[in-house]
Amino acid sequence: MNDLWRLDATAQAELVREKSVRPIELVEAAIKRIERLNPKLNAVVTPMYDRARAEASVAVPEGPFAGVPFLLKDLLAEYAEVRLTAGSAFVDGRYTPEADSELTRRLRRAGLIVVAAAGTADLPVAEEAALVAEALGNRVDRVYDCGVAGLHRLLDHYDLLAEANVIVAVAGMEGALPSVIGGLLDRPVIAVPTSIGYGASFGGIAALLAMLNSCAPGVSVVNIDNGYGAAHQASQINHLIAKIR
Repeated sequence: MNDLWRLDATAQAELVREKSVRPIELVEAAIKRIERLNPKLNAVVTPMYDRARAEASVAVPEGPFAGVPFLLKDLLAEYAEVRLTAGSAFVDGRYTPEADSELTRRLRRAGLIVVAAAGTADLPVAEEAALVAEALGNRVDRVYDCGVAGLHRLLDHYDLLAEANVIVAVAGMEGALPSVIGGLLDRPVIAVPTSIGYGASFGGIAALLAMLNSCAPGVSVVNIDNGYGAAHQASQINHLIAKIR
């Protein structure tokens, strides 16, 4: 099967239970997909392919997701003898856990096979929001790499943003992006704080508080990393506008 990567975790686990596919096939499909896309996305920071292949070649725990490949987020989810960067240049190379964290242990007991540690950029949360919004019947325009560290990049997309019915703004660090967009445009902005950042970001709490305290009009806020919830709110706004028109 050449389209295994298109299946969600539940469907992949069902194929393993039915013995229609072996865990090693799922792992190889995931690795192939990562190697194809990661040079562009830079989402995977620590490949663990050899370990994943070794685990997939033997009996995996009989959990609900037995044999399904998984990307472990490189933030607080410690994996024994694999470097942890926590999205920080300061941490990178300074700490290698001796044992799995409780979260990692539970994921592995569920049968998941970790193939790599994924970075902590905003992209996964933004893409979650985009895909959910599309699934709900909305046309989505993606604007990436336009944070407040380079406002000229945001202004380059001003005309596109001004035509939108609603904008989902995903940001970590200090979480200023939604306020900037809310101040520039008369469009509803749904702010999504992410859990990336350095020590004082407190896993996204700093961005969350900044967004909740925004003085820009028309900014609403969902919980940390909740791209799914933001997409649903944006979809309801968009469909309501379509009915009015």
